[in-house]
Amino acid sequence: MTAPCCTFAAIMQGQRIKDRSKPVAIWIMIGVGMLLIQVVLGGITRLTGSGLSITEWNVVTGTLPPLTQEQWLIEFEKYRQTPQYQLLNAHFSLADFKFIFFWEWFHRLWARLIAVAFLIPFVVFIIQKRISWQMIQPLVLLFLFGALQGAIGWIMVMSGLTGDAVYVKPTKLALHFVFALGLIAYAFWVGLKWLAPMQGVQNPPLKKLTLTLVVILCIQLVFGALMAGHKAALVAPTWPTINGSMVPTGMFGERPLLINLIENKVTIHFIHRTLAYLLVLFILIWTARAYRSRTSSSVFDQIKWIPVSLVILQVLLGVFALMKSSAIVPNHWGAFEWLALFHQVVGMSLLLSMVAMLYFLIPKVRRQQL
Repeated sequence: MTAPCCTFAAIMQGQRIKDRSKPVAIWIMIGVGMLLIQVVLGGITRLTGSGLSITEWNVVTGTLPPLTQEQWLIEFEKYRQTPQYQLLNAHFSLADFKFIFFWEWFHRLWARLIAVAFLIPFVVFIIQKRISWQMIQPLVLLFLFGALQGAIGWIMVMSGLTGDAVYVKPTKLALHFVFALGLIAYAFWVGLKWLAPMQGVQNPPLKKLTLTLVVILCIQLVFGALMAGHKAALVAPTWPTINGSMVPTGMFGERPLLINLIENKVTIHFIHRTLAYLLVLFILIWTARAYRSRTSSSVFDQIKWIPVSLVILQVLLGVFALMKSSAIVPNHWGAFEWLALFHQVVGMSLLLSMVAMLYFLIPKVRRQQL
């Protein structure tokens, strides 16, 4: 009788732990949603050219926007000292400034709200004893990761406030974006671990392919950020060729050679396109293998169609955005801006879908160690 009793007690204890951690997992997933919105707001800020409108980083006092005409004029005068205003937006009126100020302010405000949405429930869950010692470490890492991301964001902004810069440096923009994706992916993984602790699918070859795809996709998103930072779509707003050629000239004209990967617009453009085609091919292969495999996971079987749908949509949005890039009008929101924004959103969604696939392809015991 001892063994059944022990088994029953273990089952009940596991159920209690699951019930205790479920609200924490839901909280983390809400945080993932807020982080995704933050990246979307960052995309709008970039596409509207608003990122350099606030020239100071006041964590507390910067929460409120200017409330009087005098305060607005003070902030506008600070912006008028920046290279962006002097070299690009010297025609701006106070109304123009208020528009770009709003998006950067809202982007920063949402970051503050994310911090509050993390800290207050964290304290409440600690008091309620819903958070075990094993759960504290990933939560602390998430908090530190978020703080680091905020610091990187300010470093990025500073890169556009000196010299003859009219925008932030593309490499720092890419770094800010990559850290945001890393933070979102890690939070998503932690949320899945506490929300869906079921057994994983046993398919090592498919797991290996999935991990490979996650790595390629991360590289692709880096080059996507470099494309955005350099506005590299404009160097070749044609498809399927790149200005009439499948392999354009001038890809490796910079010295040292590796600088072409982060500074040469044609090289960045070519790599971004090539990786997109590779991702479509590999995800089609992945989908075929996923559908051929027999699994006992109903969740995996229900969602394995998502990556191929997202990657096809992603490519279509990329092509349409590319074709519309020649019609860009500075400080005007048009078709290109909508397409570019949705292209970014779908790219993030594709990454999270592959992270979810990887999660369900890792055995439960091994998954808990990650």
